[in-house]
Amino acid sequence: MNPNRAARYAPLLLRVVLGSLFIAHLYWKFALLPGGLPRWWAGFAASGYPWFVPWYVFSAEIAGALLLIPGIGVRWVSLYALPMMIGATHFWAVRKGFYFTGAGAELPLLWSVLLVLQILLGDGPYRWRAGRASAA
Repeated sequence: MNPNRAARYAPLLLRVVLGSLFIAHLYWKFALLPGGLPRWWAGFAASGYPWFVPWYVFSAEIAGALLLIPGIGVRWVSLYALPMMIGATHFWAVRKGFYFTGAGAELPLLWSVLLVLQILLGDGPYRWRAGRASAA
């Protein structure tokens, strides 16, 4: 496969990876986190965030999980989720520092950069178009 042809699949790979990360993160909230979603939700109030922040975060994660992989509104979904990831980066940087090994900001920072790349690259091939998938 020539490099130019292979490069056109980068946005597809990126949206599958990002969508899978959102799915995994939601699964963690519902199935693995002791106390589940209610505990996660209560953590925002305990950390001093306004009432609307968990609503926004949850909606951004749902949008990422449901819309990125099929390629629906990829740039808009990525743009919508970006402030959440920037906020998560700040949250963990202040509390735990930079390194992921200490539950720090390294992973949400990388996730933020990946969302910016998705915004710049766009949908890529095999995105959902009204009524059908498109390889264009």
